[in-house]
Amino acid sequence: MPPNSRATGTTGVLYEGDTAPPTSVIQAPKKGGPDPNHKLELAWLNITLFTVLHVSSVYGLWLLFTAAKWQTFLLFPAALVLTIIGISGGAHRLWAHRTFKANTPLRLILMFLNTLAFQDAVYYWARDHRLHHKYSETDADPYNSQRGWFFSHIGWLCCKKHPDVTLKGREIDLSDLRSDKLVMFQKKHYLILMPLICFVLPTVVPMYYWGESLNCAWHCFTLLRWCASLNIVWLVNSSAHMYGKRPYDKSIAPTNEAFLMWFRVGEGYHNYHHVFPWDYKSAELGKYSRDATTYFIDFFARIGWAYDLKSVSTEVLRQRITRTGDGTHPVWGWGDKDQPQEDVDSTTITHRRKETAVDS
Repeated sequence: MPPNSRATGTTGVLYEGDTAPPTSVIQAPKKGGPDPNHKLELAWLNITLFTVLHVSSVYGLWLLFTAAKWQTFLLFPAALVLTIIGISGGAHRLWAHRTFKANTPLRLILMFLNTLAFQDAVYYWARDHRLHHKYSETDADPYNSQRGWFFSHIGWLCCKKHPDVTLKGREIDLSDLRSDKLVMFQKKHYLILMPLICFVLPTVVPMYYWGESLNCAWHCFTLLRWCASLNIVWLVNSSAHMYGKRPYDKSIAPTNEAFLMWFRVGEGYHNYHHVFPWDYKSAELGKYSRDATTYFIDFFARIGWAYDLKSVSTEVLRQRITRTGDGTHPVWGWGDKDQPQEDVDSTTITHRRKETAVDS
């Protein structure tokens, strides 16, 4: 487990005041690439465990279509999405970026889902993610995409951290997380909570409630669910830093990645997210924010459990697209079928006149 960070007075949390972040916060990829003198030290235990997990998950996928009960087959997608929300809605949007606030019941739900996802305790996940935003595409970035797709996807978990990651990680302010009793409770008891919630519970529930076999419950609802959620989240670190468009800032590596946008868990608009990391939607208004995580947060906002939701105004968004975008923003102009209704409603049209047959 990574060593604890200590606050130094600087913050790694990016919030609404950072509308024009300095290059020290969101850096363009280094032209020289990663440190050529750094030799990767492989973590063979992790490599072995990840290999076993992926092989077992392939078997679990086969069982899902050939041997699992219909309840397991139908509920698997929901279990997968809820697992991902534990990262995207909990560790990411709530705790790492503080894009919204949540009352105690919702915080407990998100903490439970986060533990179900098993991507380390919120405290460590948020620290590494804040570091990723502050030193993106440098050797201080834990999943530096400049080292290649495989490294940023899973390889960074199969070797020891670059010294810059450890050094700069100590500078990230985590005082807000240390003052959060729920976060610190999870951190303290993670090695007890994680096995019970991520592995025991998803295996026992299908067996108890609809008579699923141990073999299918373990390989489908537990291992396949966990493995699939890991890889979908990892795609944000790998593919969404290499392949896609950069409609909001063409000078940074993160992209709007087509597959993740189609999957609709809310992290596909990664170029947007790195430009506006304090937006609770991680995407634009309108159709571009229609994803499972945003719907989840919006639902709890309606019943008062989520509040102080932060968003980027249409005007700020327009200015940024014009100033730094790569010209691929999908809306070509007024009347485009993809133009968000919010844009239409917020537009001021002056000097109106009644159209005549000649005008039309």
